[in-house]
Amino acid sequence: MEGMALLVVSVSMLLVVLSTLKSLLVTKPKHNLPPGPWRLPVIGNLHHLITGPNIQRAMCRLSQKHGAIMALQLGELPVMVVSSPQAAQEVMKTHDVAFSDRHVSASSSALSFGGNDVAFAPYGERWRQLRKICTIELLSAARVLSFRHIREEEVSRFMENLAVSAGTGVAVNLSKMISRLIIDTFVRESIGSRCRYQDEYLNALDTAFRQTSGLNIGDLFPSSRLLKALDMAPRKVLACRNRIQRILEQIIQETKEAVDSGNDQVATRTGSEGLLGVLLRLQKECSTPIPIPLDDDTIMAVMFDMFAAGTETSSSTLIWCMTELVRNPETMAKAQAEVREAFKGKNTITEDDLKGLSYLKLVIKESLRLRTPAPLLSPRKCREPCQVMGYDIPKGTVMFVNMWAICRDPRYWDDPEEFKPERFENSDLDYKGTNYEFLPFGAGRRICPGINLGVRNIELALASLLYHFDWKLPEGVEAEDVDVREAAGLGAHKKTSLLVHPVTRIPPAPANM
Repeated sequence: MEGMALLVVSVSMLLVVLSTLKSLLVTKPKHNLPPGPWRLPVIGNLHHLITGPNIQRAMCRLSQKHGAIMALQLGELPVMVVSSPQAAQEVMKTHDVAFSDRHVSASSSALSFGGNDVAFAPYGERWRQLRKICTIELLSAARVLSFRHIREEEVSRFMENLAVSAGTGVAVNLSKMISRLIIDTFVRESIGSRCRYQDEYLNALDTAFRQTSGLNIGDLFPSSRLLKALDMAPRKVLACRNRIQRILEQIIQETKEAVDSGNDQVATRTGSEGLLGVLLRLQKECSTPIPIPLDDDTIMAVMFDMFAAGTETSSSTLIWCMTELVRNPETMAKAQAEVREAFKGKNTITEDDLKGLSYLKLVIKESLRLRTPAPLLSPRKCREPCQVMGYDIPKGTVMFVNMWAICRDPRYWDDPEEFKPERFENSDLDYKGTNYEFLPFGAGRRICPGINLGVRNIELALASLLYHFDWKLPEGVEAEDVDVREAAGLGAHKKTSLLVHPVTRIPPAPANM
């Protein structure tokens, strides 16, 4: 027996030695990864990104040293950053399917109903059908056009309030007023009227966004139970999400009752349905071909995406438009001259009047370039191994497209730090996802489906602000003193509010609400 035991031990030891030798002698295939900055143990490249409040700026500085595609290690997360139109095209066109998943962290999962929405849902049949509903039913050109009366009424009300403020001679917080305009407009487009819950909802949404706009420690080390337990962000986000869910449940119930009773205010006043009304009609008709029913939870997740994307980007872009115009008086004068010549003799502007405005549209494009609303777009995740610019990208890699860096690259833009709408004259550049040096809304399968609605919510308001009012800075503040710092985190919202004096030039007509 002792001899048999000794033989078993000897054979086992021999097998271990042979296995070890095999692992040492067999050459494992090595990935040809992109270059990147030096790393520290455990944290990887995190120390390179905390040199300032804006991650896109830090990534831009690093890419200038290491190339258009760069490898980073953020805690446990393997990350690639592309910073050129050519690399962006490979990610969002050539290998669009490979990068069609979103990176979903613990924080973003808590906020997005476990990735059950459209923005964070994994690529597949369910996502495709939900996306189809968004593009065909909710955000089609016809649907967006049907809300024109809402936009005209809300802008008219906004102009009337501004005229009252102009009469006081006191500076107004234009950032706050613009945010309120966009929120009121989008809420009416969504559910038919201003909502008694909207302030509570937006407070919860704002708190959740602040928690998800940075690099949270638990998201960077998902395998560490200790760090996940210490990271309060996901729990705070979940608490906000639960508040949002309760509010959305109440709104859905009230809207169902209004539709059933024939008291849908959007349909009654404009002859069209609100976005929520469309979803409830599809639910009732059972006409959606998605693999799962269009139940209240799915509707809630889709409406969450609509609110989140429909308010933040539009308000931020309009605030930056006015900020840059105030900082550039000659550009302001040129934009005002166009609208005042086009609308001469009118005291109210409608969307039909906007068709002939070319310079105004250039102003919006230039604002989207210089102040890209999503500087790193939405991070994608590699679903299958592929190559970008000749480098291997392993499955599971998180991919960032640094559109902020691309839109400020002097190789593609003259005087990239200057606000020059004229650069888009005689140019076919647009924001529809085919010009890879200018993708403020992304490209490919994951391009933002609400571009048309977002731009419509901006154009009339901007034209009206320029037509009815002149704008002066507070005493002692010069144009070059206007603060253009961006808020900390992954976004590019203006850090401080824009304070200005409106001076009525052409009195607006009383709002007809």
